[in-house]
Amino acid sequence: MHPKFVGEDALPNLHPLGGRKLDAIIVSHSHQDHIGTLPVLMRRQPRARVFMTEPTAEIGSTLLHNSVNVMTRQREEIGLAVGGIYPLFTHREIDRVSERWRPCALRQTYTVAGERVPADSNETTFEFFDAGHVLGSTGILLRTEGRTVFYTADVNFDDQTIARAAVFPERDIDILIMECTRGDTPVPPDWTRANEEKRLMEAIENAFTRGGCVLIPVFALGKTQEILAILHKLRREKTLDFPIYIGGLSTKMTELYDRRAQMGRRQLPRLQLLEELRPFVLNSETIRDAGARAGRVYALSSGMMTPKTLSNTFAQRIVDQPRHSIFFVGYADPESPAGILRNARTNQEVTIDPDRGPQRVRCHLEEFQFSAHASRESLIAFAERLAPKKILLVHGDPPAVEWMRARLALDLPNSEIIVPTPGLEFEV
Repeated sequence: MHPKFVGEDALPNLHPLGGRKLDAIIVSHSHQDHIGTLPVLMRRQPRARVFMTEPTAEIGSTLLHNSVNVMTRQREEIGLAVGGIYPLFTHREIDRVSERWRPCALRQTYTVAGERVPADSNETTFEFFDAGHVLGSTGILLRTEGRTVFYTADVNFDDQTIARAAVFPERDIDILIMECTRGDTPVPPDWTRANEEKRLMEAIENAFTRGGCVLIPVFALGKTQEILAILHKLRREKTLDFPIYIGGLSTKMTELYDRRAQMGRRQLPRLQLLEELRPFVLNSETIRDAGARAGRVYALSSGMMTPKTLSNTFAQRIVDQPRHSIFFVGYADPESPAGILRNARTNQEVTIDPDRGPQRVRCHLEEFQFSAHASRESLIAFAERLAPKKILLVHGDPPAVEWMRARLALDLPNSEIIVPTPGLEFEV
């Protein structure tokens, strides 16, 4: 589901499939831009088997039910057409289609019929690898007709505060399909996660000294839990206690993280975020009465500050007040409210909610490198280790994709570097 659009405009372009019937739908992870319209695709492909990891299935069901609530609210607020168009699916449909999801284990080879087979099977198979992005996220290895295709999906090759680095194949890949989210963002030469955590703590302390609060726009899945873990470490190391606020969906996602804390690969496996930090929970109703109180951290979704979300609503309250701060800790589309605000200058007028109009930026803005996506340097290194016959570059803004294309073309002259045009078919 496209994060910037609503209604049918948010759907991916499924027309190139035409009348073809899919054998399988394989889901890499449960962020909205990857799983958000799965019920629509399943409605059009009723015989396709659907595969994902067990955490992705659990998170995905929760997220899609929340999406119905959001779409229903959008229909009422914006006046979108009804009659089956919006919401794009219903709670009942999610319950029905999720019964067809087949949870699969990591590092096991499955056929597209869902049967476990040896890795050297002659059938078309797939295998999940831990992608280190968010809970349940995977890269996907396809084997067919003597060829191997590996799709990174969203990946991180570095340890985060909770998520551990990806563990991917290191050889024997013919075709690589690779994300490029951070392709236009070099990593500073002196960057370390420990130093960035220290810089964040100092910035929070400075904000409190000014008599202000801190807003951190975050995605409910993944980024919220990573920031909570960082705040836990900082509060423990600095012996500084301060109230933390999160959003309603973030609470459900954090409950899932806590429940699965000691399952699989994870940093801080004993940390129970909700029990240790005891964050206050805001929702679309209580946010209206939640004042910007000094000495508090508000880690609110959405990460891109989409209009009508908690982070956007709260930002409108503080953006023109110098004592308060907004800290950006992950990716935001340059045209999203978070992207616009992140690139704004002091005293510049910006519009983060069209219904309110322009506001002057007077709050303190700061950016921190806590991305859940792989750095461009680590993506290049991974591709060079594999040296596949073909590399398809996806999931990135045009400047990011172009930087990756140019660098790989230079470093891997024997590999064909392809920037696929949406809707066109490639023979691989």
